[in-house]
Amino acid sequence: MTNASVSPPDSTTQPVLFIPHGAGPCFFMDWNPPGTWEGMAGFLKGVAASLPARPRAILMVSAHWRTPGFRVSAGEYPELIYDYHGFPDHTYELTYPAPGAPALAEQVDRLLSQAGLASQRDTERGFDHGMFVPLKLMFPEADIPVVQLSLRDDLDPAAHLAAGEALASLRDEGVLIVGSGMSFHNMRGYGDARFTAPSEAFDDWLTQTVEAEPDRRHAALGDWARAPHAPQCHPPGDEEHLIPLMVAAGAAGKDKGRKIYSEQVLKTQLSAYRFG
Repeated sequence: MTNASVSPPDSTTQPVLFIPHGAGPCFFMDWNPPGTWEGMAGFLKGVAASLPARPRAILMVSAHWRTPGFRVSAGEYPELIYDYHGFPDHTYELTYPAPGAPALAEQVDRLLSQAGLASQRDTERGFDHGMFVPLKLMFPEADIPVVQLSLRDDLDPAAHLAAGEALASLRDEGVLIVGSGMSFHNMRGYGDARFTAPSEAFDDWLTQTVEAEPDRRHAALGDWARAPHAPQCHPPGDEEHLIPLMVAAGAAGKDKGRKIYSEQVLKTQLSAYRFG
């Protein structure tokens, strides 16, 4: 396998994940209070060992890339985008030299287009921190090719569920599909005890929804804004950290979901989910 290519498909079907990626480069700096992110970091470090086989490639859906239509990173060696602000100088020197996968990007673009979803490849786009920060913990060797998929600007749940459905076949080719976001994301709520109970109620709803039968799961996720305390947990217009879950759930097909991590961080409940 060359750096910019993907090895032939194997028979191992990969699961689909929705993971939290933390706050900026939080895992690679001192934080007050200390230990705030240790539990999440430990979860991310354990992901690789939980998989049925080493992924031949990763398709990462990051909350930090929004475009008018779907876009797919198609560069051979994407640079990193340090799209966070006000952090220590050394966090802007983090590296993650994972190769891209232009052939996989072309396949993703084709599958989306065949499903009637406007898409295009982007050979200039780099890897944002929604990709490289969690992957530095999950696959620190940075030797698995990665393609990033953007979110559509309208953040329409149905469109992102449909995108996941269109890409589900990649799982049978050994591609690990990862939605990278946060199950709670309201910047005003972190560290505020008034958001603890609302975040727990929303998390309970989200878990019940993810673990429901697929048809019910999709219907509920498509109407997630009616969930308990939804506007407090994901303010309207800024729900981009939840939408990667829609792509993951769509790619899950008939596989049921389950919670694989949950913890109270900065007085808010945060969770991760796996399908398959």
